[in-house]
Amino acid sequence: MKADPPSDPAADIAKLRRHVRILVDLGRLATEATDLDRFLDQAVVLVARAVEIDHVKILRYRPATSDLLIEAGIGWRDGVVRSSTLPADLRSPPGRAFQTAEPVVVPDCGRARGFTISPLLKQHGIVSLANVPVLVDGSTWGVLEVDSVTPRQFSEDTLEFLVAAGALIGTVVRRKVAETMEADRLASANSDVRQLETLLREIQHRVKNSFALILSSISLQRHRFESQDVERALDHVANRINAISLAHDQLAHRDGAQVVGLAGYLRALCRSIEQQTEGVAVDVDADDIELALERAVPLGLVLNEAAINSVKHAFDDGVGRISVVLKSGVGYGEAVLAISDNGRGVDKPREGGSGVTLMKALARQIGGALDQESSTHGTTTKLTFPIIR
Repeated sequence: MKADPPSDPAADIAKLRRHVRILVDLGRLATEATDLDRFLDQAVVLVARAVEIDHVKILRYRPATSDLLIEAGIGWRDGVVRSSTLPADLRSPPGRAFQTAEPVVVPDCGRARGFTISPLLKQHGIVSLANVPVLVDGSTWGVLEVDSVTPRQFSEDTLEFLVAAGALIGTVVRRKVAETMEADRLASANSDVRQLETLLREIQHRVKNSFALILSSISLQRHRFESQDVERALDHVANRINAISLAHDQLAHRDGAQVVGLAGYLRALCRSIEQQTEGVAVDVDADDIELALERAVPLGLVLNEAAINSVKHAFDDGVGRISVVLKSGVGYGEAVLAISDNGRGVDKPREGGSGVTLMKALARQIGGALDQESSTHGTTTKLTFPIIR
């Protein structure tokens, strides 16, 4: 695999000068930017020139769908930019950069152990890539990614340039977000609500940072072990942490309490689960219900546990469908969450299994009851719980 670029003192000096010159251009552009979309479109062109690469993109994390939207890009086919998404989980290179707030380099996509390369990249012939996080107020807003159609090792100098570019991009994003927030603040007549929303965003940022540290630690530990059993166990833990993190993404303030809109939360969680599979589709039909955070998290963990179990065990050929339904107005102020798959089923769900035991414990936390049925047509897990904020 060739170096980036060939080791040559004269070439190295020329590359560093180019990086400095383009960082200056990017910094000037950052101070003059009045429109965020236009700035991002210009930024990817400058990064492409600096790294001498044809494909560059800036991705923004969307909490509602738990994915990374391509906000700006160069070198991609028509219809990709501001339309296509990439997964935000740890097995996606940009997802791992987002979750851990650390650079991620994949020199050979064909031998990317622990990663799943997006079909979008394969369609464009991408074989090597590098990602750096775009940080806003210490939290990861998105990712800057450069992609090569020829094998490439991204040098330390190149990564340092990308980190600096990502920092400049984050500065502009922060300013534009602040300007939008200020405009909203001036348009709002209720200062108390504004203060509570600001406090909630601050809490969400801090919690998100804590989850990023934990996921980063899990990612590092994962590569220390050769055992697939250990890797699977760590992946399972990471999935559970991600389920809790997604609940915090959906937090809103209602009547003096912090609540989670379950419809949006379950859709984001199912989207995250679907991104981790090749042939399993996850459908969601959810009523609009709001629960307090401490009640929504166990609900999400039950969904995560049941769906992951289906992904791992229900489908012989790895292809199938999972249906998630949340209905209110059941019984006396109750709701039902049902997770069903169209897999092969099991003779009798294992009563003492760790998965069932965990789900029943989570159900008890919110005063609910768990029931699981299985047949040759699939397995259904039902959680009936009271709707109490």
